Amino acid sequence: MHRAALVLLWAAPAFAEIPGPVSDADYRPVSMDAARLGQLLFYDPILSGNRNISCATCHHPKFATSDGLSLGMGEGGIGLGPSRKPDPADLPEQRIPRNAPALFNLGALDFTVMFHDGRIEVDPSRPSGLRTPLEDEMIMGFDSLLSAQTMFPVLSPDEMAGHYQENDVSKAVREGIITGPGGAWDILSKRIASIPQYQRLFPVAYPEIADGRPIAFTDISNAIAAFVAFEWRADNSAFDAMLRGGPALPAEAQAGMDLFYGAAGCSGCHSGKFQTDQSFHAMGEPQIGPGKAERFESHSRDVGRMRVTNRPEDAYAFRTPSLRNVTATGPWGHAGAWSDLGAFLGHHADPSQGLSRYDRAMAVLPPEELKKDDWAILDDVAEVAAIEKVAVSGKTLTEAEIAAMIAFLETLKDQGAIDGRLGVPGAVPSGLPVER
Repeated sequence: MHRAALVLLWAAPAFAEIPGPVSDADYRPVSMDAARLGQLLFYDPILSGNRNISCATCHHPKFATSDGLSLGMGEGGIGLGPSRKPDPADLPEQRIPRNAPALFNLGALDFTVMFHDGRIEVDPSRPSGLRTPLEDEMIMGFDSLLSAQTMFPVLSPDEMAGHYQENDVSKAVREGIITGPGGAWDILSKRIASIPQYQRLFPVAYPEIADGRPIAFTDISNAIAAFVAFEWRADNSAFDAMLRGGPALPAEAQAGMDLFYGAAGCSGCHSGKFQTDQSFHAMGEPQIGPGKAERFESHSRDVGRMRVTNRPEDAYAFRTPSLRNVTATGPWGHAGAWSDLGAFLGHHADPSQGLSRYDRAMAVLPPEELKKDDWAILDDVAEVAAIEKVAVSGKTLTEAEIAAMIAFLETLKDQGAIDGRLGVPGAVPSGLPVER
């Protein structure tokens, strides 16, 4: 019998929740014509209000499909990753409120909720099949939840749309005109349709366009989703190889796996083939940055899932992230408060120990003049107490256990997926600069 199988049988009680291997059946099929088109759209700044930001600005392969920052800087920023800084000629109003999530395996069927608060999710009871902040205005034609998710950032003033009154997209967003003629999505669709290379490529991916149908916003989002699903499918790690009958994990990683699926209880939330239960939990994470608030609100708190459901029991609960390639996607936490994975694991394993030991130097926040103080919540005793009150209890990990856990998480890394398959294009049809 293979060594990996012997290990699993020997430790059967502790390994009851270990998933089976990932297969093609776990993913939606991808059209390569759509994926190649989506590659260009993903890296093309044409989809931002001021034509200066692409999807890759905050989700770049150089930073394992995130941006290497605790909280990103979209509109008003210059540069890429941790070196991104405010543009003196167009200062940002605030940081992006939450950490940029990684994009691995989002084409998998298991992913039925997205964003840190799950504000879009699969809902068969709705005509579009999706529940989103647009509610009944949500248009038809998105191929998947991933397709719908990819295009909400273009509506955010801080991410891609631009500040109020700066451009036609931001003006439409400001007026609440999103769908329909003259809406933000329609404006972007017409931008794309006016570019000769896109005029040639869209009918190849979507033959019905060749019959005279205009390029729709959902065509753009569907192509980007196809690219993301193909480019960053991640199921070729050492962990995957072991599950498929390959080599056993190294001893320290095996010890970490024993903890993960055993005494540490990690798999209670990080379950399934992609190490997520697709649910929401209050883990007592430090809140930094502007929080999730409307412009007319002065607070800096982020109540997470409660902001979507309005249920007090959902306060400070955030979506369980998948752990594929997690060792490469820091900083960690919904606000990216932790740049040290070991420190994050120590707190995350037992949030009930509180926030008093959090070291603010672990936040990766480029200096910026802001309307809101980055530390407003952590400087407020009552706000900290509210976060700590609902945090779950867990198991305190020793330094050796943390090291073993990191060794296990490292076996979830698929370097080929991090590097990508189609890669960064040499140029995009708009002729705008491509971020590298």
